[in-house]
Order: sequence, then structure tokens, then C-alpha cells
Amino acid sequence: MTSKQRVLTTFARQEPDRVPINYSSNPGIDGRLKAHFGLKSTDDGGLRRALGVDFRGVAAPYQGPRLHPERPNRQVEAKWGWVTRYVEHESGAYWDYCDFPLRDADIETVARWPMPSPDHFEYSRVQAACLKNAEYAVHIGGPGLACIMNTAGFLMSMEQVFIGLATDDPACLLLIDRMLAVQVEVARRELEAAKGGVDFMWIGEDLGTQRGPLISVELFRRHIKPRHRPFFELARSFNIPVMIHTCGSSSWAYDDYIELGLTAADTLQPEAKDMAPEYLKARYGDRLAFHGCISTAGPVAYGSVEDVRAYCRRTLEIMMPGGGYCFAPTHQLQDNSPTENVLAMYETAQRFGRYR
Repeated sequence: MTSKQRVLTTFARQEPDRVPINYSSNPGIDGRLKAHFGLKSTDDGGLRRALGVDFRGVAAPYQGPRLHPERPNRQVEAKWGWVTRYVEHESGAYWDYCDFPLRDADIETVARWPMPSPDHFEYSRVQAACLKNAEYAVHIGGPGLACIMNTAGFLMSMEQVFIGLATDDPACLLLIDRMLAVQVEVARRELEAAKGGVDFMWIGEDLGTQRGPLISVELFRRHIKPRHRPFFELARSFNIPVMIHTCGSSSWAYDDYIELGLTAADTLQPEAKDMAPEYLKARYGDRLAFHGCISTAGPVAYGSVEDVRAYCRRTLEIMMPGGGYCFAPTHQLQDNSPTENVLAMYETAQRFGRYR
């Protein structure tokens, strides 16, 4: 099978030739893997081919003006204006969200906040990217598309977003709705420009802690589910499936998303409540495909090579029967993951993820 056939067969909950494979990582481990394979630091495609990755993303690049000025000792996102600072840790570094320029904003301030125009994206490049990756499963979006709580939290802080959702705060809801309006229109134009070259839409919404839901079911149904509906409707109008990224204990929301038309659930952190592979396969295996399950906080980070092989093989044994499983890390592979463990992870998928 081609990668495209393999993924679409899996999304239909049927058995392909082998499980589809995906990859996501932090910069440190990404650089070490490229060095292992003798690749240039910019050769993302070469690394994905080396690991057997079946997925490729396409997007219309932003070509508009910088809407938010740069600041010393900070990174300011040009289109949306969120701010990050560089934080070093034992195994590397990352850019952490800070300052939260809309934390105390009223509705007038949110209404004036500069946001990108859908007219300022270069849609003419989308079809060429689809054609270049025609053998792969091509998606638009990713974990950040349609994400409400995290993305609004980048600007307003997570605390203020939770308060805003719980109290129906007009400023918080306006921020969310303005951002989503831009995103859904950009996604619409990307799909139109792709001319059938996109295979699925990937959206996201982190919904759980390790122990349970981040918000109540009532609050989810009042503010999150209705705002995700237009993305499902858009995908349906182009006859493509939707996969949603949901960190933490999130299976409590899957029935609602299935009602909207969800095809596949991503992340699947096995340590979280009601997210174990056995639970997910038994309860949702006849209605959902799965993407993830390989913990970035388990043996891949802290175990031996043999631990990793045994862990990945056991996950495959649980999730593979009947199809419907894509092998992938639960989130970005972290920089504290030994290179040899990550290699063992992907070697196990290639060796033991075959149906025939």
C-alpha cells in the first residue's frame, strides 16, 4: 500500500498492510535523530522517510504584515501576538508562554486586538504541496487548529480562560470567536486550493488532566462543542475525515465528538484516566480510529531499549486487531528521550506492526 492508502484504510477501521506511523518531536531529539541518519538539520522529509512516517501536513503560508511588534528577550508571534520566553532545562530548552497581553482585557480591547486576515495567506502553494506529497496521507491543520482553551490561554492565560468560560465572559468569548473565525476561513480556502489533494483535517483541544476532565461536560457542551461544529461541517462538505488531538483524560468527550462526525482520536496518553489502550479499544474501537498511545513519559523517556521494544510491541498487540490504529507518540517526543530508545520505538513499529 501507499502511505495514503494505509492511513485511509486505517481511518476506515480496516486492516492495512501495516500500521501507519507518525512522528512529532522537540528540537533536541529531532536534531539527534537527524545526526544519527546523517541528515542535514533542515531535512525533515529525510528523517520522516527514515522512520517510515506515512503522514504529511500542508498549509498556506502567511504572507501578510507583522501585526505585533517584536520585544527584547521575548519572542512575539507575528500574526496573533502571544509572547514566549526561553527556558533552559536539564535536557534542552523550550519557549514558554508568558506575559499574557490580554489577561485583563475588556471586550473593547479584544475587539481591537490585531488578528490576521484570511486574505494574507498564500493559498496558491497548497496544491503543489499536495501533489509533492501525493503518496502520503496529507492533512491540513494540526493540534492547534480549532483549539480553544490553549490558544486563547496563550494570550489571556489559562486561568483567565477557565474563568471566562465558566462565567460567560464576553471578552473571553469574543477572543475565542474572532480567532476561530479566521481559522475556519483559512482552512476553507486551503481545502478549496488543494483541489482534492487533502485527505483529512486535524484539529485539537486539550480536554483533560491526568486524573480527569479539565472542565465539566456541561461547560464543554455550552462553549467548546458548538464552536467545533463548523470545522466538522467544513470537513464534511469536502468529504474528508477529522482527527482531533486531545491531551490528558479526554475519552469522556468522545461520544460527543462522534456525534459531530469524528473519525480518529489523537494523543491517547495511556497514563491518564480512561485512556489505557485496552479501555479505548474496547469502548470505542468500533467507532473510532486511534493515533498515538506511545507515551512520551514512559519507557521511551526512562526505560531501556528492551523496555521500549516490549512496551511498543504490547501496545501494538492491543490496538492492531481489526485495524484502526496509527502508531505515534502521545505528544512531541521530548529531549530527555535517549536516541536509541526512539530508534527502538520506530524499529518495533516497522517490525511488529505488519498485518501480512
